[in-house]
Amino acid sequence: MPLSAVTPPIAPTELAQLNERSREIFRQIVDSYLATGEPVGSRNISRLLPTSLSPASVRNVMQDLEMLGLIQAPHTSAGRVPTEMGLRFFVDAMLEFGDLAAQDRAQIDAQIRAGMSSKSLEGVLTEASAMLSGLSRGAGVVVTGKRDQRLKHIEFVRLEPHQALVVLVSEDGSVENRIITVPVGLPTSALVEASNYLNARARGRTLAELQQEMRRALDMGRAELDDLTARLIATGLASWGGSASDMPQQLIVRGQANLLEDLRATEDLERIRLLFADIEAKKDLIDLLGRAEAGDGVRIFIGSENKLFSLSGSSMIAAPFRDASQKIVGVLGVIGPTRLNYARVVPMVDYTAKVIGKLLNG
Repeated sequence: MPLSAVTPPIAPTELAQLNERSREIFRQIVDSYLATGEPVGSRNISRLLPTSLSPASVRNVMQDLEMLGLIQAPHTSAGRVPTEMGLRFFVDAMLEFGDLAAQDRAQIDAQIRAGMSSKSLEGVLTEASAMLSGLSRGAGVVVTGKRDQRLKHIEFVRLEPHQALVVLVSEDGSVENRIITVPVGLPTSALVEASNYLNARARGRTLAELQQEMRRALDMGRAELDDLTARLIATGLASWGGSASDMPQQLIVRGQANLLEDLRATEDLERIRLLFADIEAKKDLIDLLGRAEAGDGVRIFIGSENKLFSLSGSSMIAAPFRDASQKIVGVLGVIGPTRLNYARVVPMVDYTAKVIGKLLNG
């Protein structure tokens, strides 16, 4: 069993006390693993160090790092790879995030603009997810649906004698439908009157704002509507469960096939199969993305730190994006193996979230 599975977590202060030589050897092990996915031995590390150090001396340091739970030997290999705790320490304490390359920024800007041609938020986010997948060679993910969007149009359409469809169109072009029950024999004029009454008040308002105004008007008898039409409007607005924030969250995933690249063993294939199953289940992934809303910046989830990746051994880098009122309305990110290129993907996700936020700000 790897030491990381039985060694209790060590205090941050203990990690901070690693001397410069230990840090440099640890950095070389992590850099090699992120680049190749393969264990690296003391002889190779000694060749990579900026100062001369014998393989024997490197081995002594590697033993100390292993005792700390930062590295481990996979199977019977003589080389070492970082543990999940080691990767977390590296990301939090040692990794330096530079500016995103101009070429990457240009590609992100171009593809987000391409998504704008669809004139819908869903089209933009789908394009952003695909773009993140292509640039990172991982899976691009976006979850949204909490946005209390500004309304453009509401329509009541009869489906059956006892059913009508409420169609809600937002300013960004997205459409939500709800089926409601109506009294048999309800005249078409009531549907038309309800649509006209709401459209005179809905444009530019959020659903929550419209619901609140209509509740006040109906409660105080100021709606100037017949009882049948008033009940139709109340039923139609109530079909959204009280507010737009109750609308189901939408999950967009693109580039899952990228996760099948560079598999080295049967257990790798099983790991990805488990990850695909987790993604298909959606709920845990949406919950995990939701955790990224807790902070202003990028969040990094590594391996078994989260139950979603406890079996698949994957990582996710995610960042929230905000609307014009600075309310968090969604999260986007990248899923990949734990040896993601964190230095490149973190600023990429951060920049994309900011571009989406500027787009939502108009």
